[in-house]
Amino acid sequence: MYEPNVVGDWHEYDEHAGLRVRVHRLEAAEPPRGRDDAAAGLAYFSVRITVENRGARHYGIHLEDGQIDVRVGPDGEGAFIDWRNSQFIEGFDVYPLRRATAVVYAAAPEAVLTHVDVQVQLRVEEEWADRRLWAGGIGVTEGTAAPTPAGTGQSSLAHQVSAFLKDQTEPGTA
Repeated sequence: MYEPNVVGDWHEYDEHAGLRVRVHRLEAAEPPRGRDDAAAGLAYFSVRITVENRGARHYGIHLEDGQIDVRVGPDGEGAFIDWRNSQFIEGFDVYPLRRATAVVYAAAPEAVLTHVDVQVQLRVEEEWADRRLWAGGIGVTEGTAAPTPAGTGQSSLAHQVSAFLKDQTEPGTA
């Protein structure tokens, strides 16, 4: 079974030596240029996506609208993505030991923000890299889940994340 990355984890691309990406700093945040009218009644949040080059050569990368998908809640409903306020990486050369970060502003009903999935498909040197998924939520601390062997049942990472999120949403816990 494919296990998603936990928000804050780095994912390295085998086909691009030294290039890695992570989704991090998932937090409640108001957009810098004001709220979009289409997000009335929804809670805003932001997520950062950082691409880092630890290799020996530079890579031209793209991370634009359409390459990032944000889903919320247990049913995976699409979040409203505020493209006007978000900052993307458009045709940027990431040299060795350098980073580039995109900031995405999105909105969804506050009740479902404890379960946020972010899928990223990076484009490197005009080639599409594999899609990768990160799971987390507002109020979930980065790096709280310990790595475990993939599997089904009580010891799987997906089960641990689900149990943690459930504990965070119960009244009287926090």
